[in-house]
Amino acid sequence: MKVTAVLTVRNEGAFLLEWLAHHRAVGITDVLVFSNDCQDGTDRMLDRLQALGWVTHVANPGPHRGGPQWSALKTADRHPLVRSADWLITFDIDEFINVKVGDRTVSALLAAVPEATAIPLTWRMFGNAGLQRCIDAPVTETFTAAAPEQLYWPWQAMMFKTLYRNDGSYRRLGIHRPRRADPDRLAAQRWFDGSGRRLPPVFHRERLFSDPGSAPFGLVQLNHYALGSAEHFILKCDRGNSFQNSQPTTMDYWVDRNFNDVTDDSILALPSAALRQGLHDDPVLQALHRDAVAWRKARFAALMAEEPWRALYGRLLMTPPSRVLGRTEAEAVLALQRQASVITS
Repeated sequence: MKVTAVLTVRNEGAFLLEWLAHHRAVGITDVLVFSNDCQDGTDRMLDRLQALGWVTHVANPGPHRGGPQWSALKTADRHPLVRSADWLITFDIDEFINVKVGDRTVSALLAAVPEATAIPLTWRMFGNAGLQRCIDAPVTETFTAAAPEQLYWPWQAMMFKTLYRNDGSYRRLGIHRPRRADPDRLAAQRWFDGSGRRLPPVFHRERLFSDPGSAPFGLVQLNHYALGSAEHFILKCDRGNSFQNSQPTTMDYWVDRNFNDVTDDSILALPSAALRQGLHDDPVLQALHRDAVAWRKARFAALMAEEPWRALYGRLLMTPPSRVLGRTEAEAVLALQRQASVITS
């Protein structure tokens, strides 16, 4: 079974080896990576990883109309790794598949829901755990404070990335879900959430997030380390949004995702440390990883010479962790959202 992941990266060499080791352990067989305008050596790391048989690397230099991720996905639609895959998923380097059944691999997940043609992997938000500095340590071991399983607001914290069967039912890759559905094949679609519950047909065409409060994490979740430390978040803002250059990442993004309410280290049950260490033992990758970490520290120092970046960093340090809204509070906000949608539609 070929499970192909499509990934886009920019200036993320410090996290690349952990991400690849984890997803090879989880059962991703092929990784198609697009890099754009890297300054930290991520592209050179990918060239080395390609030579070692870990990835297929495609350069995706800008400028990009609509953002680098959409440009990459259009190219990926025609790539042999995508066309020949049995299952597909597109996701980002701050997202880690966390299977909770069997041997914790994609194969075990699919065996648990054998009828599935698609499984939306819903985000489980992991907060910044109060960390300020960029440290060179595995993300999955460092950030274990997360949102509770049952979350009602914000809806953006319940978005998903879709693992789906590549059987021709969808003609185009998408950021959160496959696109360009074949109308003649929709009746045969069987979508199940991360707890193995059958999803209604609305998910076959358009949904991007799971139902608030549904806690779809019984079989699998997508650990989303969207923030990292405060310094890491500043660098994420500096990098820019990968799918729409006109929308910068700012404080509202931080507040919507900085949940630190419960400890969840379930992802550590997947044995990936030996694979990660094997990559770090390669002398070329070791040097490139070290350079990427040094680049991040130097870039942060440079940004702190500018008042707007210092001000944003100060606000991050002043802002407490995000408060989980109770069901009554969240439903009041959701009702306003539904009302606004009716008014503006």
